[in-house]
Amino acid sequence: MGKWQIPAKGGNMEADNGIYFQNMTNREVAERLKKNDVILIPVGSTENHGPNSPYGEDTYLDTRLCEQVAKATGCTVAQPIWYGSHPYHHLGMPGTIMIPEETLADYLCYVFAGFWNTGFRKMIVVNGHGQDYVIPLAIHKFGKKFQVPGIILYVHFWNCAKEQLDIKENGGPYNTPFIHADEVEQSWSLALFPELCKQEYAVATKPAPMLPPGHINNSAERGVGPIKWYNAFGSVGMECICTPEGIIGDPTQADAEKARQGVERTLDYLEKLVNDILEKYPAGELPPIDKVTQRKREDIEAVIKGPVNGGRHIYTLTY
Repeated sequence: MGKWQIPAKGGNMEADNGIYFQNMTNREVAERLKKNDVILIPVGSTENHGPNSPYGEDTYLDTRLCEQVAKATGCTVAQPIWYGSHPYHHLGMPGTIMIPEETLADYLCYVFAGFWNTGFRKMIVVNGHGQDYVIPLAIHKFGKKFQVPGIILYVHFWNCAKEQLDIKENGGPYNTPFIHADEVEQSWSLALFPELCKQEYAVATKPAPMLPPGHINNSAERGVGPIKWYNAFGSVGMECICTPEGIIGDPTQADAEKARQGVERTLDYLEKLVNDILEKYPAGELPPIDKVTQRKREDIEAVIKGPVNGGRHIYTLTY
């Protein structure tokens, strides 16, 4: 029996077990912050993943990973952001709820501000959906707008698995390369939320590239092209036209065991990240004020103290 639960046996979004921030009282949070002030923020999406996997697949992947890390480290998890940004070729796909990237970036910026004001000044954003062009923007918006000491890191969790996302000829466990709702993604879904998967309905489809191979990297960024898939327009056909099934690839070949080593490697990394942050900056400690901001020290010290402890809230810096 390994350290991590694979396949996972149910989620924890409604459980009173010290995982989700929104399930805690302010008294519980105050006690928690004395020991561990890291919060994991899952940013997911609501997106068509075919007849065999739920619309919330990307969000469930995020949250099931975060839940296991929280159990291992004592950190807290935020309830997920269910609606995300999408690349242009997702436009019009039924069941895919698209939020404009500027809207999502601003939204996330204020999520960060709210958690910072609460006392969670060390945040790890966990995402596996195709919105890599948005989350870094949100982090930099927060940094420029508020200019307070803290840590916000973004982990695109697929990148943690490295060669464990590759096809067999490249040292990985899969027969087909990772694209969307395919052998790879469905294997991870079967490993992390098997109770929501309907594998008997899986169908295979063909991708619709519109450029010669060798230029555009794949979803796991394990391909040969130097151009990231989201740094392109006109490289693939629209999903609602070319793959209306909601799948690009072959999820009929999915198996939870194929995902095991990749999931374990991802969980190991996230656990290490939380622990390394706390080793460098134990609960209540932050990066030095004079190295991260040129705001007046008295203003920064006041917002660090907080609005109910004799200080001020973070929004006094900008409103």
